[in-house]
Amino acid sequence: MLAAESGVYGTTPASVPVKTFTPWNKEYAPSWLAPKNSVVISEYDHIIKDVAGDKGFDWRLISAIAMQESRFDHDAVSCAGAVGLMQVMPATACGFKVAPDQMTDPLTNVKMGVGLLYQIERTIRFPRSVSEHDRLSITLAAYNCGVGRVLDARRLAVKYSENHNSWNVVSKYLTLLGDPAYYEDPSVRTGIFRDNAQTLGFVAKVLRYYDSYCQIASL
Repeated sequence: MLAAESGVYGTTPASVPVKTFTPWNKEYAPSWLAPKNSVVISEYDHIIKDVAGDKGFDWRLISAIAMQESRFDHDAVSCAGAVGLMQVMPATACGFKVAPDQMTDPLTNVKMGVGLLYQIERTIRFPRSVSEHDRLSITLAAYNCGVGRVLDARRLAVKYSENHNSWNVVSKYLTLLGDPAYYEDPSVRTGIFRDNAQTLGFVAKVLRYYDSYCQIASL
């Protein structure tokens, strides 16, 4: 479904000692107090900052996704087959022309995750008037459950004369996609969706981590 991005995925730079810093970990060091190049959120700060910056994303948001997806475990594999820091699915890796044995490489994995977010935003094409909360929430939902599901929810919102750029509205229709009265609608292309609670929880948790990281780390 996804086209490969231009560029070559590199190898992971030498990592610093493993330690994850969160606002509820007493050892964390706010970035404005920490020495240059020190760990602020995770041992992958240097990778995430570089990759996020290349695509115009806030590195703290990407860190929040990695925290929720894998707890910063680059070898993590979910029961659904998602791999690495950003929990990328093999089909997505194939679209990015990344070999299966490279999916756990932190730099490669973060590039795929950020690339996927970039493609989601380009697919949805939010108007500038959309609030940051709505844009981030809808984008994160698409990252979690697939852009097709989110587009289905947005098409239903339009059909029922509701704001398809509102996260409150989109989340409502994602939930309604478990009801045949909605998932059998001709405007729905991906069929029934039963994991709405998981997706809504994912969005809420990532945004909570993001808010916390914004308090301890600067851009």
